[in-house]
Amino acid sequence: MKRPAILVAPDKFKQTFRAREVAAAVGRGLESGGWEIDLCPVADGGDGTMETLLLALGGQTSGVEVHGPLGTTVKAGFALLEDGATAVVEVAAASGLALVAEHERDSEAASSGGTGELIVAAATAGAQVILVAAGGSATTDGGRGAIEAIAAAGGIGDARLVVLADVNTPFEHAAELFAPQKGADAAAVRRLSKRLDTLATTLARDPRGVAMTGAAGGLAGGLWAAFDARIESGAAFVLKALDFDIRMREARAVVVGEGAIDKQSLHGKVLGEIATRARQAGVPCHAVVGRDDLDAFDKRILDLQHVIEATTLDELEAAGLRLAALL
Repeated sequence: MKRPAILVAPDKFKQTFRAREVAAAVGRGLESGGWEIDLCPVADGGDGTMETLLLALGGQTSGVEVHGPLGTTVKAGFALLEDGATAVVEVAAASGLALVAEHERDSEAASSGGTGELIVAAATAGAQVILVAAGGSATTDGGRGAIEAIAAAGGIGDARLVVLADVNTPFEHAAELFAPQKGADAAAVRRLSKRLDTLATTLARDPRGVAMTGAAGGLAGGLWAAFDARIESGAAFVLKALDFDIRMREARAVVVGEGAIDKQSLHGKVLGEIATRARQAGVPCHAVVGRDDLDAFDKRILDLQHVIEATTLDELEAAGLRLAALL
């Protein structure tokens, strides 16, 4: 006889496994150990958000050619959820770091223009609310490219923008915190920070000092300033769409996961959000991750009972089986 349900709620393992693949593998291990499972792949506003919302809410996808971060043409998809009134656009699909080879990364040249083109395509398809999942960008242009692309297309009519941010960072810190992973050295970071400050003074309202406006290299702040976009925590938005809190309270325990757990996991990432909710609800929380870079103090902050590293699907399944014995 199987035991009460374990809520399996991992994010993607970036550039390795999708969230649903991780959930399925860990779930197999837990089932082998005699537990019922409730698979609940999650996202935080980064790449994978569109797939997660489609799985939860239903809808259809469409694609369009746009300009990638360095100007080449790429095919990018967007989703129309449920009745088509709401669209999901991923910055990663049009302006993502994964679209640029590591040796070609250029944080100063990279433009968010393709994301603007993707937003226009979603509006043209009839969406009245466009969710912009802001994670995974190759850009640090403060959204200037997207703003110009939308303006060049004549705007998006009455459609409203909601940016789903995966970090809490304000606009002015976007370059120093995230540009190095996009190819910027120390001198480039200084130039980018100055460029963001200059852009902020020219926008309809100043995004500096506003939480989450630094997401996607400041794209969130640019859309907030130019188009009155609402910015929300991507993790909180997705968890609400998944009825996560209800499912968590009914579960015996929660298993979270992501490619790497580190200090960023405490600041806007969905793993940290879930762990905090589980702690507050008194539900034990465990983690399966590709790499564990979190110190013991931060683990105590999140109140994680166990953190198990796994880098292949077989190891993920084995981690689930190991957890089955520990729960």
